[in-house]
Amino acid sequence: MFSNLKSDLDSIMDRDPAARSRLEVFFLYSGFKAIRSYRISHWLFQHNHKFLARWVSQRSRHKTGIEIHPGATIGKGLFIDHGMGVVIGETAEIGDNCTLYQGVTLGGTGKDHGKRHPTLGSNVLVGAGAKILGPFHVGDNARVAAGAVVLEEVPANATAVGVPARIVRLDGVRPESLDQIHIGDPVAQQLCYLGVELRRLHAQLDAVQNTVLTDQ
Repeated sequence: MFSNLKSDLDSIMDRDPAARSRLEVFFLYSGFKAIRSYRISHWLFQHNHKFLARWVSQRSRHKTGIEIHPGATIGKGLFIDHGMGVVIGETAEIGDNCTLYQGVTLGGTGKDHGKRHPTLGSNVLVGAGAKILGPFHVGDNARVAAGAVVLEEVPANATAVGVPARIVRLDGVRPESLDQIHIGDPVAQQLCYLGVELRRLHAQLDAVQNTVLTDQ
């Protein structure tokens, strides 16, 4: 538990340009406070102190605005930036060195039993307000764009954008920055797709009209 907490602290210092000292992160960062409480509540949950685990979890939720179920499985080096509104469900699994922005939900759809929440690989970045819903896997080094709604598996080294999310494959492995801007605009991509479809339908309509006129 303490080894994981050190990794969580180091990951924030490494990835947050606003972090000036470990002391500041330890005492003032809501994301780190939430992870610290999770490590304790998860230990209690594993040792069958379920009520006490939920008490620690809910107390942390009220203090930080971040809700992490004590039954979730989280690897080392998790960075929750800002964090308000983050929700991580009971059967969610998160690999090492992942980054979650504010408003992220790792939740269920209400249709599944048992394993209900997503599994994130290592080095996954999830943008602000993104929702990942269901018991599927998000591969290593994947990125989920801000505001995306992911309802199916995301391959490793890929980016998911849009509502519902679509996959854009990338050549890079681990995201080297926290950049959420230079990715495909899902609205522009959809408009482009609709424009192509409209031109195709116009061409088909013209062909049908020409056929009808020829027959007459």
